[in-house]
This record gives sequence, structure tokens and C-alpha cells, in this order.
Amino acid sequence: MPKLDLLSVALGLAALAGVNLYLTVFATGLAIHFHWITLVPQYQSLEVLGHPLLITISGFLYLLEFLADKIPWLDSAWDAVHTVIRPIGGALLAIQVIGHPSPAFTVIVALLAGGTSLVAHTAKAATRLASNTSPEPFSNIGLSLGEDAAVLAGLALVHFNPVLALIIFVIGIATFFYFAPKILRAMKAKIWLAWKKLNGPADRGIPVSLPGTLPARLTSVFAHENVLGETVAWAVRCISGRGRRIPANLFGALVATTEEPHRLIFVARKGGRPFTRTIDLEDSVITHEPRFLLENLVISAATGKAPKYSFIFPRSDAGLVEQIVQYLRERVSEPALQEKAAADSATPIG
Repeated sequence: MPKLDLLSVALGLAALAGVNLYLTVFATGLAIHFHWITLVPQYQSLEVLGHPLLITISGFLYLLEFLADKIPWLDSAWDAVHTVIRPIGGALLAIQVIGHPSPAFTVIVALLAGGTSLVAHTAKAATRLASNTSPEPFSNIGLSLGEDAAVLAGLALVHFNPVLALIIFVIGIATFFYFAPKILRAMKAKIWLAWKKLNGPADRGIPVSLPGTLPARLTSVFAHENVLGETVAWAVRCISGRGRRIPANLFGALVATTEEPHRLIFVARKGGRPFTRTIDLEDSVITHEPRFLLENLVISAATGKAPKYSFIFPRSDAGLVEQIVQYLRERVSEPALQEKAAADSATPIG
């Protein structure tokens, strides 16, 4: 049990360091320095955290992080810098907890602790990227305060019941790995959209035309779906948003064919495997929703509870999205126009 407690404290501190390294060191150091907690013999190696100089440095760095964490996009830049710092810090904390019983055991604990810190850091960074799609700062402030509270609560739990803390951290890590593909896709999408926004501002005044060819990596995916040999009218790269049976944040393309004007096909690769979904445009309403970081193409049912789909484009493609909306609206209205023309021709003159 003492060894299990020791490992639990080591990995617990590493996990908390992945969320906020400086607060973990600062709060632990204060507790040790002012004797809010009493270190039993097996944890005497942590006494160094109570040194006034270490408390001062970690407190100053925590103040910087406290301020940076409240500002949209600055928090993500801060997280990017700490992608290496937090895992290393978590590993060093874990090594300090266990002392140096043997070189092999020290390396094993360092690897486990570094990986634990990296998982916690990745989860935090992904959450921040998702919140930064909204220009308002309140979500960032709330997340930052919530993370600080979680770190302090985690430190208290590690102190009073390290094994229970380890169980909770293991459940959290398992949950992360379960959702890891979605989290990593979301991170990739947000980074790409932010990069495109910085490098290509939206300009609806520039004339654009819908591309007529698929990206090379998606050509074989569409060919597998296109058993009838339909001709591509246009194909536009995008990211999947919300939609029935379409996972979010897949990098793919929307394809329209000449033979089936009232249908779209979304093609992508999911986990390296071909992925396709057909979207029926009958009785649909197509809208364009500009957002802070992206341009949203929404396809929804005019009546009833038919599926709703959204596809995400970078801000620089605003003109392209408007072209798509115009094209699709014309195609959706064609049957109604044809029926009206037939009815007018059948009406006797006079």
C-alpha cells in the first residue's frame, strides 16, 4: 500500500501539472512551507517545493498563466508553448515524489508521468481551441477559473486519498482516449481554420468559380461511390459540421454531379478509410451563416424533422460559400419552377 500511495501521488501531481504546472507547484509549495500539510517520511523529498525561491518563481509564472488563460487565442498560444514544458514538469514532479529507488523504476515512472501530463495538457488545449471559435471572452474566463479550481481540488484529494485520486485520474485518461479521435480532429480543424483566417481574410467582392475537380486524395473515394459514372459538376473542400451519420471535423469535400442536381455527396477519409454520405436536397433550405472563425453552409428541411447538415469553410472562402448557396437554391427550386411553367402553359389564354 505505501508503494501504491507513492505512485498515486506521483501520477496525481503529474496529471494536475498537465492542466496547470505552475499552480500545482505553487500551491503544493505554499502548503509545505506554511505547514498546512505534514509530510510523512516517504514524502520528505517534496520538501524542496516549500523553498521560498521556488514558491516565488512558481507564483510569478502562475500569475502570468492566470492572465494569459483569460484571453482568447493567447491562451492557446500559451498552451502551444507548454506542450513540452508541462509533460517535463510533470515527470520531474513524479521523480521528486518517488526519490530515486532504482534507475529503471525512475525511468518507468518518468515516462508514465510525462504521458499522463501530456494527456491532461492535450485535453485542456483542445477545450480551449473549441472555446476560441467564439469571440466573447467569458467562456475562456470560466474555463480558466474552473481549471484552477479543479487543480486545487485535485491536490486536496491527492493529499487525503491518493488511491482514490489515482482511480479518478485513470478514469479521466480512459475517457480521453475514448474521445481522442474526436478531440484531435477538432484541434486540427480549429488550427486550420485559424491559420486560414490569418492568411486569407474574407472578401466577398472577388469573383470566384466552383472548382470542377476533386482533391487528389479524395478522387479514389468518390470513384468507389460513383458506380453509375456520374460527372462531377463541382467539388469544394470543406470540414464536416453537424449532421446525421456524419462525424464532425472530417476534412473532405462536397461533390455535386451533373446527373443528380438535387443531391450532394460528402466524401472524406476517416481513420484512413473511405467515408461517403449522400445528402438529399429535396424540400431543403440552404443558408449561409458567417461566424467569427468560419463560414457555415447549413442544409435543413423546409418542413418536418428531416436531418440537418452543416459544412464548415474557412473565412477566406466566403465568396465560394455564397456561390454554393446560390447554386443549390437554384437546383432546389427547379422542380417548383418547372411545375409552375407547365401549369401556366396548360391554362387557356383569355
